[in-house]
Amino acid sequence: MSFDNHQDVSAMATHVDAAYDEKQIQVLEGLEAVRKRPGMYIGSTDQNGLHHLVYEIVDNSIDEALAGYCTHIRVTLHPDGSLSVSDDGRGFPVGLHPKLKRPAVEVCLTVLHAGGKFGGEGYKVSGGLHGVGASVVNALSRHMEVLVYQNGRVYQQEYNRGKIEYDLRVTGVAGHTGTAVRFWPDIKSPENPDGIFEQDAAFRFDVLQGRMREMSFLNKGVRIEITDERTEPAEYRNYHFEGGIVEFVKYINKNRTPLHPEPIYIEGMKNEVAVEIALQYNDSYQENTFAFANNVRTPEGGTHLVGFYSALTRAVNDYGRRYKILKEADANLKGEDVRESLAAVVSVKLREPQFEGQTKSKLGNSEVRGIVDSLVFEQISAYLEENPSVARVMLDRCLGAARAREAARKAREIARRKTVLESASLPGKLADCSETNPALCEIFLVEGNSAGGSAKSGRNREFQAILPLRGKILNVEKTRLDRVLMNEEIKNMITVFGCGIGQDFDLSKLRYHRIVCMTDADVDGAHIRVLMLTFFYRYMRPLIEKGYVYIAMPPLYKVTKNKVERYVYNDEALEALLNEIGRDPKPELQRYKGLGEMSAEQLWVTTMNPETRTMMQVTVADAIAADETFTLLMGDQVEPRRQFIEQNYNMVADLDI
Repeated sequence: MSFDNHQDVSAMATHVDAAYDEKQIQVLEGLEAVRKRPGMYIGSTDQNGLHHLVYEIVDNSIDEALAGYCTHIRVTLHPDGSLSVSDDGRGFPVGLHPKLKRPAVEVCLTVLHAGGKFGGEGYKVSGGLHGVGASVVNALSRHMEVLVYQNGRVYQQEYNRGKIEYDLRVTGVAGHTGTAVRFWPDIKSPENPDGIFEQDAAFRFDVLQGRMREMSFLNKGVRIEITDERTEPAEYRNYHFEGGIVEFVKYINKNRTPLHPEPIYIEGMKNEVAVEIALQYNDSYQENTFAFANNVRTPEGGTHLVGFYSALTRAVNDYGRRYKILKEADANLKGEDVRESLAAVVSVKLREPQFEGQTKSKLGNSEVRGIVDSLVFEQISAYLEENPSVARVMLDRCLGAARAREAARKAREIARRKTVLESASLPGKLADCSETNPALCEIFLVEGNSAGGSAKSGRNREFQAILPLRGKILNVEKTRLDRVLMNEEIKNMITVFGCGIGQDFDLSKLRYHRIVCMTDADVDGAHIRVLMLTFFYRYMRPLIEKGYVYIAMPPLYKVTKNKVERYVYNDEALEALLNEIGRDPKPELQRYKGLGEMSAEQLWVTTMNPETRTMMQVTVADAIAADETFTLLMGDQVEPRRQFIEQNYNMVADLDI
């Protein structure tokens, strides 16, 4: 076995803590169920599940960092489809497990629920799959190799689909401590039909480097390097943030204009719960708060986020009352008023986190709410007293949000009165489908009346609805909710979808489970598409998260030769087709300038027929990266957008959120 970079691991951590050895590894059960039901352990067997394997191994290294023993982590994507993670921590224990009489590293990698995270002594704080991560990765890999640098020696062992190939053995001399793990995921192929992961699953460098950047932000001082050796030249990122989450908030706001120079930083510890929070207001109308527990992102929040929101709202209201910024006749600011324009990172680290669900989307520890609440209220109140100019900026922003909220409430009431039956009289002129089961229904959002006419004539009326949109919808990135709700095209979409918007959003009321953005294959069409996606992401994000939003892929050319018609979708495909069918006699070539130029039959065959069409599903691979992309494309900062366009002008059609 060889790791191209394992000898470069820093030698800064050179001792083994007596409190972390083979006696700390507790065994609960075996591995058999993992390969039978992988989704129970990693969520899915697609690309997301594949990336989860990486996070589990990296989490082990981060746990060593949290314990004070690791400062440097390296992640490498290899050309053969494998991935390696190396660190300068203490290294897996190599002594014999007292009960199983096998090396502890082998037990950790081959027995489910075996690890230093169960007894409470090996690690005070840990992320990962509650200690099952390394063994799950091993079970779902066709091959895994581990090197442990410890006691002046290099220990090595290899595994096939979770089973050991040979006993742990010494293969060399080491001048440092650490662990290096390399694994080959068990991916299906014609040669490997019994593989675990889908055949098209592959490591994505952009997704993984985003997560490594995030981990480095959350663990200040830890250096994380990631290299993709599959490209020539290799892609490389080096993340190291001494400022931790303060730098994280600055990163979130990098394409916005902050309303005060530096983020507000809060930290403290109570009852073995460490709290770290950074926040900064900006000139947008969106909230961007990211919550973490033991380095695991909790997109559904939890008790730590509830405590933060409650304390921030109370502190701002108290300050406003004390200094008469809020008048006696004024109602208290609501939480949504205080959170508008806010960028924040909330990170807690605790001994025994209770996550709701295997995928850890929400923190459930009840005691955390009170701890976060008291720390935030105390420190935010003190900060506002000491920084009256920042306090005034914050209060003014919150008061503006409150006025807009009231205007939005009135606009929503008007929108609620419009029933789906009334929508026939709207300018969009919805052509609905006869099917009533949302799971079977799809709606095409079509640019213009001409394309809308072709789409209505060519569709399958049983399950396909058509909503023509007039011109470009409002850019919601630069607009408050009250103005958003006044835009006619947006009101039409809200009414037709039936699921509400923002605070009132209810996914169970959605009338179509496939929402298709069908615009022209030109620059204007791309702009309209991005405007629609921005609206969905900012105000109906679950539509994207659940995979209900699609982009239609209409053809750019029709090529006719010998009465045979072929459709192609870009210039490269056209060139390939012309080379294939020959240019003598010359084929007839038609360039579509818009969907309106296509007949109903052509539009059905190329773009709407489920049997023949091509569509792109919109997904959110990385919420932080998606937020950054929308702010960059649709926000007020011109220069970063110009640079992005110059660097990516040839990738417009492949925009991946």
